[in-house]
Amino acid sequence: MTTEALAGPDPDASRAKARPAARAPGSTVPVLTVVLLILAGWYVACLPMNAGLPAMPTEGTLLARYQAAWSLERPVLPSPHQIALELRTSTCGRLDEERPLLEAFFACEIRWTPRNLLFHAWTTLSSTLLGFLLGAVLGTGLAVLIVHVRSLEKSLLPWIIASQTVPILAVAPIVIVVLGSLGVTGLVPKSIISAYLCFFPVTIGMVKGLTSPAVIDLDLMRTYNASTAQTFWKLRWPASLPFLFASLKVAVAISLVGAIVGELPTGAQAGLGARLLTGSYYGQTVQIWAALFAAAVLAALAVGTVGLAERLTMRAMGGRP
Repeated sequence: MTTEALAGPDPDASRAKARPAARAPGSTVPVLTVVLLILAGWYVACLPMNAGLPAMPTEGTLLARYQAAWSLERPVLPSPHQIALELRTSTCGRLDEERPLLEAFFACEIRWTPRNLLFHAWTTLSSTLLGFLLGAVLGTGLAVLIVHVRSLEKSLLPWIIASQTVPILAVAPIVIVVLGSLGVTGLVPKSIISAYLCFFPVTIGMVKGLTSPAVIDLDLMRTYNASTAQTFWKLRWPASLPFLFASLKVAVAISLVGAIVGELPTGAQAGLGARLLTGSYYGQTVQIWAALFAAAVLAALAVGTVGLAERLTMRAMGGRP
């Protein structure tokens, strides 16, 4: 009998097991701290950025000048509360001045009209999702071909990389004009531009993921006399999923960028790109910033949805999300 057995159970170890696990430090406080610092810096920067505008007073106290800089109709840099008010007005209508400010701010009445920002956001999001689907399927298919057909790795992969060196602002008008001459307009041209941008990270990520299994694992599948299809579905595909989801998070974000860029050369009447164009034509910087924030929110929601799908998939496969 060993000395540990004679000594009996370790009381310190028992207390350690009984003690609840310490909670991991959260990220709420650091994130809020960074947000507050950004907002503070933003408000401070409004005065020097708008100081050269004719509507700005040249005299008066510093507080009065800041108040004027934060309430300009067409500022160079709008204040954060101006953008929040524009988002509220463009989605829920104008504030009811007869109500208290907070009550009127949260009293929302959404009307699905072309003047509503949500209408434009959905137009862009529909192009984004279709383009993202096309790009994900194309990128995954190319990666499978590159991994299984060695000649394609040297012949196709350089062209895939070279395709991303062409600026999207040069590609978008070409795609719009060519497809327009073929009678293809509306959602499809913008989706193809989105797919052009987002297939690249999926291809590169999936090539990396499908080739990630160790040599000893591939040799083990050969000893089991596994076919190429069995090796793919039982070894390569599960090993590539973390790479796939990481690529999809990047792809869905740049797919949104592609959809917005695709709306610029078409002179579209709907979409966040159309809102940006309208704002630039009429010098409505607050409207431009509101559209940019709406795009950022859409991108965050899309990336979060992909992350949720990743966690659910990994949990279903018994892995660690």
